[in-house]
Amino acid sequence: MSNPKVRLLVVEDDPQLARALAINLRAREYDVDVVAEGRAALDVAARRHPQLVVLDLGLPDMDGVDVIRGLRGWTQVPILVLSARQSSTEKVTALDAGADDYVTKPFGMDELLARLRAAVRRGQPGPDGEPVVTTEAFTVDLAAKRVIRDGKEVRLTPTEWHLLETLVRSPDRLIGQRQLLQEVWGPEYATETNYLRVYMAQLRRKLERQPAAPRHLITEPGRGYRFVP
Repeated sequence: MSNPKVRLLVVEDDPQLARALAINLRAREYDVDVVAEGRAALDVAARRHPQLVVLDLGLPDMDGVDVIRGLRGWTQVPILVLSARQSSTEKVTALDAGADDYVTKPFGMDELLARLRAAVRRGQPGPDGEPVVTTEAFTVDLAAKRVIRDGKEVRLTPTEWHLLETLVRSPDRLIGQRQLLQEVWGPEYATETNYLRVYMAQLRRKLERQPAAPRHLITEPGRGYRFVP
């Protein structure tokens, strides 16, 4: 039996197939949203934050590969492509754009369900849970969603936590301003760089020993931000 909390987004414009997928997935206790167009998929993903996307490439309003690229601009949600396109070139294009798996039509429901279970497992934390990230100034417990500084828990707003978590999950890697804005606030905020300045300043005041000279939450002017453990 699948985890009843796992939320899937199915993007399929064939009504009969979409209905069959929804029935089979809901019978296995997945929480399923179904849309028939690419733009609707991007909108629902931004609002509902699915844990897995099942995506047809041949959509009426835009190519599925562009949907993959749109999602990858702000989220690492596993994407399983379900398509009648069978050439190796088509598969490589989808995988290079950011898809995690590719199933060709027609397909067996048992195979698809197995692929889905595998994708969900890859997207979940391991048996030891999420890591605890420690710096000389503070400790981030990703599983408990807590930050400890000087032996005391630091109270963060949900937005502050989401921003910190996004940075901590990619240590030493520069994350661009646009990617951070889309990941934390959603695609419609991709140009609101003032949001980042305000919230990064708040995080530094709460976490850094010298907020004016941060050692862990680093700004790369004009480019983005970096977490240095």
